[in-house]
Amino acid sequence: MVSILSLIGREKELFVHDIMSYEVELRRIVSASTFLVIGGAGSIGQAVVKEIFKRSPRKLHVVDISENNMVELVRDIRSSYGYIDGDFQTFALDVGSIEYDAFIKADGKYDYVLNLSALKHVRSEKDPFTLMRMIDVNIFNTEKTLLQSIANKSLKYFCVSTDKAANPVNMMGASKRIMEMYLMRRSLEINISTARFANVAFSDGSLLYGFNQRIQKRQPIVAPQDIKRYFVTPKESGELCLMSCIFGENRDIFFPKLSEKLHLITFAEIAVKYLEQMGYEPYLCSSEDEARRLAKMLPEQGKWPCLFTDSDTTGEKDFEEFFTDNERLDMVRFQNLGIIKNEPIFDDTALEIFVRCIDDWKKAGSWSKDEVVNLFCRMIPEFGHKETGKYLDGKM
Repeated sequence: MVSILSLIGREKELFVHDIMSYEVELRRIVSASTFLVIGGAGSIGQAVVKEIFKRSPRKLHVVDISENNMVELVRDIRSSYGYIDGDFQTFALDVGSIEYDAFIKADGKYDYVLNLSALKHVRSEKDPFTLMRMIDVNIFNTEKTLLQSIANKSLKYFCVSTDKAANPVNMMGASKRIMEMYLMRRSLEINISTARFANVAFSDGSLLYGFNQRIQKRQPIVAPQDIKRYFVTPKESGELCLMSCIFGENRDIFFPKLSEKLHLITFAEIAVKYLEQMGYEPYLCSSEDEARRLAKMLPEQGKWPCLFTDSDTTGEKDFEEFFTDNERLDMVRFQNLGIIKNEPIFDDTALEIFVRCIDDWKKAGSWSKDEVVNLFCRMIPEFGHKETGKYLDGKM
């Protein structure tokens, strides 16, 4: 098993001091509370569920559309932590379904509701149909579960955002920024908090996760050489979300502080480190054809074909940021956690127009990507959508 920390250029976990400082209070609150985790079988969701489970909550219900990932989550928890006295159950449900509504109607009483479900890939904006599903999952399912939490008098609603919501250049980041607007509106009715954080190393579907798949399938390693990103481990993502959920004040957005402990690193650099940990010497190729051909012979020589190129696909941000210049920050409360302090600023008319536009397109059964992009631009006037006409599905 590769060492994630060493791959992303760190020796120590990021939030150790903050977790230790608040552990007694964390355990006291979690052990006395009930939780619903939506999207709990994804990489971040599983990390959050583990952080809650090991502090013995009174009730922990987990919902996710992926039955297989849910099975693995339960196996992982039972193998690592065993059992708790509280009510721990998982439910393979689609949040947009009537079955989920019936589930909430049958119980629905949770102190904390954490929504980790999302379409997170930039490639989801390549066609208007997947883009609409991204809107449903990232925006409308958030609004739906928010309203249900308000109706059931939950204490707190937490929803994960993304660093790409700060000055977004892609539709995924913009969808999360619009989601934050809906959160601000409902913050007048329920306490909410959220988190923006870096790439989660080896999360499901990520490029680093793909490295494992390529090795297993004896295929070339491909990575951009010009894009630098911040990374957190899956465990750190769970800690960040739980700290925001439990300790965040209304409308707070938590993020990792940028310091010498959180390093920018390119995907190509990680690929080299990864292969070295696996016992292979990277062999740089000049084309996809060469890389595919050499994958049949190089591994026996202790080498692995790699193709490192500059990025030219739609929606790739040149740099990462967790906040904008006009956002108010609290950089004092925690050692390695920063907080964006928000006022309940939103345009109620714009939010209603957004809903009506989407509903009209759905009723008509037709919409274009250009129409959706234009609607997003009306919602976010500073939205600098980066469209190159190229998408990751067109690359190896």
